[in-house]
Order: sequence, then C-alpha cells, then structure tokens
Amino acid sequence: MITIIDYGVGNLFSLKSSFKKIGVDVIVTSDINVIENSEKIVLPGVGAFCDAVNKLRDMNLDKVVINQCEKGKPLLGICLGMQMLFNDSYENGYYTGLGLIPGSVKPLKGVIDPNLKIPQIGWNKLEYKNASPIYKYLDIEEYVYFVHSYMAVDCEKYITATCQYGTTVTASVQKDNVFGCQFHPEKSGEVGLKILKAFCEIK
Repeated sequence: MITIIDYGVGNLFSLKSSFKKIGVDVIVTSDINVIENSEKIVLPGVGAFCDAVNKLRDMNLDKVVINQCEKGKPLLGICLGMQMLFNDSYENGYYTGLGLIPGSVKPLKGVIDPNLKIPQIGWNKLEYKNASPIYKYLDIEEYVYFVHSYMAVDCEKYITATCQYGTTVTASVQKDNVFGCQFHPEKSGEVGLKILKAFCEIK
C-alpha cells in the first residue's frame, strides 16, 4: 500500500489519478497509523516552504516521515515535498526542513539570467547524473514538467538528474530510500507515469 500524505498542501487529486492510471491504488491520508503501516510514502507539496513545513509539524507528521524513512521505507517527495527533505530553505526567510538529505533550498532569482521568467514553468530535459531506480524505464532524452521558483543546492552527492534553466538546476535527488523530484511526475505525461511506476516497484 502506498500513502500520499495529506497535510493540506499538495496536488492530491491529479497525483492520485496518475497512480490509478498505472494500476496502483493509493490512500490519501493524514492518519499516522495508516502511514506507519504503508509500504511507501509520497510527500507532495505546492506553495510556500514555511507554510507547508509548519503544517506538517503542526500535525506531527514530520516526526512520522523522519521515523519511517529511518526505518528504510521508500519516500518520494515531489516539488515542495522534495524541498522539505533538505536541511533548510531560504524562501522568504530562513526555515529548517526535515533534514533527510543534506542541502539547502535557495531562490532562482539572482542566479539565473534575469531575462528568464521566474518561476520556471514548463517542460525541461532531464540530464542524468547518478543512477536511480526511479529512472529505469526512461530513455536518454526525456522531458518533465516543472513549476518552481527555488532550487536545491549544496547537495551534489545526492543529485540523480539536473536540467538547464539559466544555470544547472537540481531536478531530482536520492539518498538511500529517500527520493525527491523537483518536477511534477503527475503533470509529466507518460514519462511521469513511468517514474511513478518505477517508484512503486522499489523494494
């Protein structure tokens, strides 16, 4: 059983629909017992880092996520859900994350060409860096869908793919059983479905 954590922040309907398309039933829940008894966890997220991480903590779900990951349960963080996996974020201030992957989250602004729009919205090509089981069904040149104004930095050891948007942007990361995608698999068509399928097959 796969659980999508519902903490009031995330594109839950389209994500659940994507799993349904690949024949996988998921439970969308904030129930701690259900999360603890699931085989895998998905942590979605849209919006501001501080709001999302505070909501997660207010519901005591941060401790559950950390505990389950420390036990070896596979977790996939998506977009803001990925950003919360890191040590901290500098989005409109300074906020601590879950600390599951070493690194920080910093703004695209001031780093990329000022002529490029922020947020990055649209399709961009993955450039693979380190092997990851979530990419086992993908070809060499694949495009996925991004919507973000901030990016993960100081996490080179854990980067599995990047993309180019005025600079080299962290597209995905992995540390042991913890996976993160800055892009949205649920908005990335067949490529995204292949990524979700591969995640479901991780032991």
